[in-house]
Amino acid sequence: MNRFKLYTKTGDDGTTGLLSGKRVSKHHVRIKAYGTVDELNTWVGMVRNFEIDKNTENTLIKIQTELMIVAAQLADDNISNTSRLVNTLQPITQSNIKYLEGQIDLINGELPELKNFVIPGGHIIVSYSHLARCTCRRAERLITELNQIESVPEIIIAYINRLSDFLFILARKLSKDHEVKEIIWRAQKK
Repeated sequence: MNRFKLYTKTGDDGTTGLLSGKRVSKHHVRIKAYGTVDELNTWVGMVRNFEIDKNTENTLIKIQTELMIVAAQLADDNISNTSRLVNTLQPITQSNIKYLEGQIDLINGELPELKNFVIPGGHIIVSYSHLARCTCRRAERLITELNQIESVPEIIIAYINRLSDFLFILARKLSKDHEVKEIIWRAQKK
């Protein structure tokens, strides 16, 4: 029986292969971008480890699936995303963004209005949601940095931007669900 070998040793020289077959350094901004999307996916999975309502659970699984697609699209250095893997995937579209916006509006309608920043914390699930949001923002910075040197589909940038908004409102929802009082940050004057 032939088993898939987990290790290939091809990265022992500090390079990794893109979907096109091109080899780049493991610290190339493209690798940092999709590696951060992978990290984000893990944080979203961490939020799912806690007791959450079924709609939120389903939304997070949908997001995790979409993040796998985003990572695959970023791993393809061909602007037309013509690799075999990417061609088999349903790419991120405007409907994915619209879904996030719908979830944001749904959650936001159930929360008190917010006019200040919130200090993260109060419950571990709230903190994990904020960690996911921060990682999402880092992914966005790396993706836009990559976009300055190699074109990235604009829809990916918009999706990641909207996802960070969703993760923020999710943290607020989880505070409410777990009866955690939000601590509002107010700048202290000199």
